[in-house]
Amino acid sequence: MRLLLDTHIALWAIADSARLSPKARALIEAPSTSVWVSAASIWEIAIKSSLGRGDMPVSSRDALRYFLESGFQMLTIDAEHTVAVETLPAHHQDPFDRLLVAQALTEPMRLMTHDAVVARYSDTIILV
Repeated sequence: MRLLLDTHIALWAIADSARLSPKARALIEAPSTSVWVSAASIWEIAIKSSLGRGDMPVSSRDALRYFLESGFQMLTIDAEHTVAVETLPAHHQDPFDRLLVAQALTEPMRLMTHDAVVARYSDTIILV
């Protein structure tokens, strides 16, 4: 399975956070799973980190390094991904989440999220 992690799931995975559910951990660690993190997540981390918000525990540079050290693959943002955002229903207003959904549906990949609103976009999205 090609698994795209949303930003929080990816951060919880590299931090070995208790917030990462056993189901999520099992899917990420499964030998048949290739785990991906989007450049959109790195961008989100960079913006929130630069704003000094307390909810971003790591810089984008460090997050990228940790993701790569964890064996996660990086998904670039292609024009096709950005065009796909336009056709999504207006379930969610967060531009980063909308881009992750568009990427997952376009590639195709399974997006793993903890956000029930994001999961409304497709039955291929894994809600944990």
